[in-house]
Amino acid sequence: MRKTLYGLLLCLTAIVVHAAPSDTGSAADTQAQLKELFFQAAREGRQDMLNEFINAKFDLNVQDDKGYTALILAAYHGQQPAVTQLLNAGADPCAKDLRGNTALMGAIFKGELSIARQLVAANCAPDQRNNAGQTAAMYAALFHRKDVLDALAAKGADLNATDAMGNRVQNLERGEFQPLPAAR
Repeated sequence: MRKTLYGLLLCLTAIVVHAAPSDTGSAADTQAQLKELFFQAAREGRQDMLNEFINAKFDLNVQDDKGYTALILAAYHGQQPAVTQLLNAGADPCAKDLRGNTALMGAIFKGELSIARQLVAANCAPDQRNNAGQTAAMYAALFHRKDVLDALAAKGADLNATDAMGNRVQNLERGEFQPLPAAR
C-alpha cells in the first residue's frame, strides 16, 4: 500500500511541479489532477500508471466531463493491454458516456476489433442503446465489422432493433441509413 501511494504521489508531484501556482492547493484541484492523470494513462496505455491507481483503489469508473471512463478511453485509443487490465481490475464494461455510447461502441467505431471482441464477451446486455437508440450491432453493421456483428448475434443481440431514425441492422449493412438530424 505504501509503495502504491508513493507511486501516485510521485505522479502527482510531477503534475504539480509543471502546473502554474494558481492551479495547486485545494483537495478538489488534487482530485482533478489525479483524474486527468488516470485518463491520460488509459489513453496512452500506461499500464504502470494504471496499476498504481488500481492498487490505490482509485474509482475505475470515474467519468470526465464527456462521461468517458478510463475503459472507454483505452478502448477508443486501441490500448488492448490497458483494456484487459482495467476489466480484470473491475472497470465497468457497460458504462456509458454522456451520449450513451459504450466502450464497445467506441472500439467498433475505431476498428479496434480485438478489443471489440473482448468487450462483446463482457457481462453486458447485447442491446445497450445510446441516446440515439443505436446498439453495438448497429455500429458493427454500419462499419462492416461482420465478425463483431456475428458475435453480438450469438450473444442474443436483437438484429431487428430500430434506432430513433428507423435504421435497422439490415439497412445499415447495405449502406442504407437515415442520418440523425444535424444539431442546432
